[in-house]
Amino acid sequence: MTVIGAPKGLVENWSAIGSGANKEIGVLLVHGFTGSPASMRPWAEYLNQKGYTVRVPLLPGHGTKPEDLNAVKWEEWPAKVEAELEELFKSCSKVFITGLSMGGGTTLNVATRYSNKLSGIILVNPMIHVALVGPKLAYFLSRFQKFRKSVGDDIKRPGVTEWGYDALPTRGIYQLLQMLKYTRERLHDVTVPMQLFHSVDDHTLPVSNTEIIMKGVGSRVKQRVELTNSYHVATLDYDAEIIFENSRIFIESHSA
Repeated sequence: MTVIGAPKGLVENWSAIGSGANKEIGVLLVHGFTGSPASMRPWAEYLNQKGYTVRVPLLPGHGTKPEDLNAVKWEEWPAKVEAELEELFKSCSKVFITGLSMGGGTTLNVATRYSNKLSGIILVNPMIHVALVGPKLAYFLSRFQKFRKSVGDDIKRPGVTEWGYDALPTRGIYQLLQMLKYTRERLHDVTVPMQLFHSVDDHTLPVSNTEIIMKGVGSRVKQRVELTNSYHVATLDYDAEIIFENSRIFIESHSA
């Protein structure tokens, strides 16, 4: 797994204006840690074909080389998402955010401040903690080792890649865990309608992440959908169509 050789434009910021009745409904799709917009692109294209206006940002530190992710502060990730949101708010009356893995944690972070402006959030195998590893331990370990083995491309479908990094930058992990700790303590501030997809067979994140989020968010409307034929990067896996179609129904139901 590497960003080298990715089709032109697939690991860059991408957006498309909608059409018809759904043009003023915006969807922002956020990729995961060490991943790229490639993991969200098919979903975004599906929604755009249904008329929705979509934006798929490249998060800071991604899409270049792993070393760059060791130089990012965690606040840069939600800041990027918020900047993209503001662009959608300029032309859209309803806006949704979707997030995969760390993109789900980033979505939740933003939702703690934007719940009164968002129409809904959709999470796929979202990340809110790493069991037994907190920011302090991650910081200590990052002093001795700059990179760890990659956990990307956890995809059941053969021959598919999310075009991400082939290493885990440890200082980036420290920043990630700081963001997740901050966000977990504020999950009660997330009150927007939420749909969450969880892969039963996820080799990257334990189910505790989903359970913590489902229990902790303050949303009155929260729906959990189990995926039985996908691994962690489910947006590119066998259950992708289940995610796409159910997310469309969720968006329609909260856009009236």
